[in-house]
Amino acid sequence: MNAVLFLVLAALTIAAALAVVTNRNPVYSALALVSTLALMSCFFVALEAYLIWALQLVVYAGAIVVLFLFVIMLLNVQREERALPAPGAVVSVAAGAGLLALGVARAVTRTAFASMPAVGDGYGSPAHLARRLFTDYLVSFEITSVLLLVAIVGAVVLGKRRV
Repeated sequence: MNAVLFLVLAALTIAAALAVVTNRNPVYSALALVSTLALMSCFFVALEAYLIWALQLVVYAGAIVVLFLFVIMLLNVQREERALPAPGAVVSVAAGAGLLALGVARAVTRTAFASMPAVGDGYGSPAHLARRLFTDYLVSFEITSVLLLVAIVGAVVLGKRRV
């Protein structure tokens, strides 16, 4: 992948991710999440991992975000009204963000990009993905699916509750 293209995609992905957490309207936030996940899938195309690219789009940008939108609509979440934060909170958040930016900048400047390992031959193939998913990550995969099921049931219970 061209370095300029990578930096442009990375900047767009970061901007979309920031839109997820800064939007007051939850529907707009979910739409920004779709943009973030779609932009992240572009990195898999650059790695020539087309199966993972398709799974990223279909599973995450499609199904998971549709599930989020379903829960938002079911719970009838409105636009969030925010009070002005305390001045001390703004200063501490700005200081933390500055320290994080310095840490990332330091890590990037100390990384030797020329020594990065090449991606293996089978990376992104269905056989490689299935082998990793059903051996190394099987428990994590199943826990995630149970967690999503519990979230759906909880949303339905909260949505049906009479006040």
